[in-house]
Amino acid sequence: MSVLTRDEAQTRAQIIDVERYTIALDLTTGEETFDSRAAIRFTAHAAGDTFVEVKPATLRSIALDGQLLDPALLDGNRYPLTGLTPGPHELHVDAAMSYSRTGEGMHRFTDPADGETYLYTQLFMEDVQRVFAAFDQPDLKSVFAIDVTAPEGWTVLGNGVAERTGDGRWTIAPTPLISTYLVAVAAGPWHSVTTEHAGLPFGLHCRRSLAPYLDADADEILGITRACFDRYHEKFDEPYPFDSYDQAFVPEFNAGAMENPGLVTFRDEFVYRSAVTDTERQTRAMVVAHEMAHMWFGDLVTLSWWDDIWLNESFAEYMGYQTLTEATLPQALRSVRAGETPFPDTWVEFGVTRKGWGYDADQRPSTHPVAPDPEAVPDTASALLNFDGISYAKGASALRQLVAWLGEKDFLTGINTHFARHKFANATLADFIDNLASATDRDVHAWAEQWLRTTGVDTLTADVHEPTAPTEAGQSWALAVDRAGSRPHRITVSTFDHALNTQAGPGHLAPRDRFALDIPGDGTPLVRPGRRPALVVLNDGDLTYAKIRLDTASWDTALGHLSAIPDALTRAVIWNAARDMVRDGELDPARYLTAARTHLPYESDLALVQGVLSFAGGQIAARYATPEARPAALATLTSLCRDLIRRTEDGSHPGLRLTAVRHFIDAATQPDTLQSWLTEGTVHGGPELDPELRWRILTRLAALGATDEATIDAELAADPSATGREGAARCRAALPTPEAKAAAWHAMFGDDTLSNYLFTATAQGFWQAGQDELLSAYVDRFYPDATALAARRGPAIAEAAGRYAFPAYAIDPESLATGTRALKDPALIPALRRKLADQLDDLRRALAVRTTEH
Repeated sequence: MSVLTRDEAQTRAQIIDVERYTIALDLTTGEETFDSRAAIRFTAHAAGDTFVEVKPATLRSIALDGQLLDPALLDGNRYPLTGLTPGPHELHVDAAMSYSRTGEGMHRFTDPADGETYLYTQLFMEDVQRVFAAFDQPDLKSVFAIDVTAPEGWTVLGNGVAERTGDGRWTIAPTPLISTYLVAVAAGPWHSVTTEHAGLPFGLHCRRSLAPYLDADADEILGITRACFDRYHEKFDEPYPFDSYDQAFVPEFNAGAMENPGLVTFRDEFVYRSAVTDTERQTRAMVVAHEMAHMWFGDLVTLSWWDDIWLNESFAEYMGYQTLTEATLPQALRSVRAGETPFPDTWVEFGVTRKGWGYDADQRPSTHPVAPDPEAVPDTASALLNFDGISYAKGASALRQLVAWLGEKDFLTGINTHFARHKFANATLADFIDNLASATDRDVHAWAEQWLRTTGVDTLTADVHEPTAPTEAGQSWALAVDRAGSRPHRITVSTFDHALNTQAGPGHLAPRDRFALDIPGDGTPLVRPGRRPALVVLNDGDLTYAKIRLDTASWDTALGHLSAIPDALTRAVIWNAARDMVRDGELDPARYLTAARTHLPYESDLALVQGVLSFAGGQIAARYATPEARPAALATLTSLCRDLIRRTEDGSHPGLRLTAVRHFIDAATQPDTLQSWLTEGTVHGGPELDPELRWRILTRLAALGATDEATIDAELAADPSATGREGAARCRAALPTPEAKAAAWHAMFGDDTLSNYLFTATAQGFWQAGQDELLSAYVDRFYPDATALAARRGPAIAEAAGRYAFPAYAIDPESLATGTRALKDPALIPALRRKLADQLDDLRRALAVRTTEH
């Protein structure tokens, strides 16, 4: 299959304009293929040749302006259109197209809970070709009119309002001008919750087996949707540009969500079958806000080529978090602790979970600028690699810093100018920067060059000292900030003093001062009145994107008094600094665990508890601790989680208790307590075990060799759902027997029938820390087997294989050398090569942390 190059796209855009697609899809033709008929009206500006993309199971016929063409001329995914004359043309393509089990194109899923089948499209980048013939590039926007024939009893959803016209036929209202990758269709016996807001139909949809869970949360989801919709209309001059707003929670979805105009698709894990924390609900709400932002930035105004994907994702990421913080939500969704929003500060969760994703990606060899040069994204295969922590988290952080520097008023003025100038069209980075610059006297172009065209993470290090010359006013202290890097930063600095402890937990710290600081300044240390503070925190408020290093005295104070710092976002900045120092070999991982053990029992912000425990368990105990040190690390985590469970026995903090129970399960080295919980169906004192907790316990017992196939089969019989099947696959792969590992390996690499989710579940179970001897033979096998699998099954499975099936716990020089040699294999497809390069860099870092003397 040929990937589209930027040069080819630019050439084609000069040759043709596309006016309208008329698409007919017949979803009643069998379980393997569906029928697709496309009529494409386009205009050629000059005589010349071009091509149309299509990936059929069978190309039955193709005709241009009424003249039949030879289907045999299809070359991979391209059909040549030669000898075009200037003027209007109409192309007709009739094909049978294959259903997907990998979340690409038209994905087909049969729910094991009730046997019902659901279909949905995911057409991002170049997968529209799997559903209908198209001139598949973002700057050839068009109107799309789609008819669908579906089995009786099904509901069809699309970008516009869908109407049933009889005999299983549905007509979807024609779209405004949108790009090919944004077309969406979903069909099946959906369970729907519908309402109206601002004169538009709003809907939530999921498969029927999830109906009770969607119904339980429908008011919450719709309340958040309405509130974000209203807040965006306060921010943006352009009204919502489509005729409806549906949100479909679909099975086996590869991303978190996709911003199809009028029909946003979400992974249906967001319809919670089991108990979740407020932070997880906050994440779902943020994704709702993120995808809605795309209706303007991405859908109304679309990138011209994929080098500007950050414009879509960074903007939506920033707007999602900021708008969720600002939106006024219904009284029923408010909490006493959070005032007018139902969640704590969303930027704490961003700092703890998302920024680390960006920092990590930006320190790997595969780093790239937020806005790469167009030449660095020569084709769609290379563009696909940039959907990472840089395009999302770093880009959003850069925009947050831009707003801090520019001011929100001027920022929104520039954004609204951007929408007005380019609505229903395409725009580039240069357009975006020009529109921002039109709203301010500041040099936005210089800012963009410094922030968007560079790579890597700056490091800001505090130097707190006595001033060289005493001030007349009396006692004083001085602050200088060393910047390793090249970007300007506007930050807030906060200072704290020791105070009498008026709360539970280690000694209280009282805020003293808070002031703004521009870096670089004039090079003169900033002199402040008063005695030297006990703690000086750079980047309090987390408004910039940089690694932070405290001065030695402040660092000692922070580690000793972290839970006594009043503001959660300040604590997040310090925990992130500790995380970065562990990864950089500057802080002993055991000291991080000690800090977690000391302070988490007193931590009030759930996002911080979850973030610290995830890093402590998933990285320190599992990867950074040597095999000899791992038991002690797990014991520390077990003890910490047991304390948190005891702290929450009164039922006052259900989210904290659930988090502690989850991490206690993951860190357990002995099966007795877990067996007891599973047998009794409850954690002593609660909660009762829901499906998620039962499968989590069973996975850990499987890894410990404390369960068997029969028990797994019995659990699956009790929970025959899609997530039950995934849980069973994960458990079977985790069993520490040669037979179980061989069967799991064959399922992943020898048999291409696993769906994307079942493949992922199997891979997650297969590699277990502590099963080194049993798994050692598979380390060398991974690279050739994954290379062949990716070539057969494509980028989505390649991504899953590189992310989940990689031997992440084989942390030794031999494993690193094996992987490094494998990177030279020319047969690696780009998606797998990039993922392996990142994984090997993480492995190299883990090995360095293990061997660093502290």
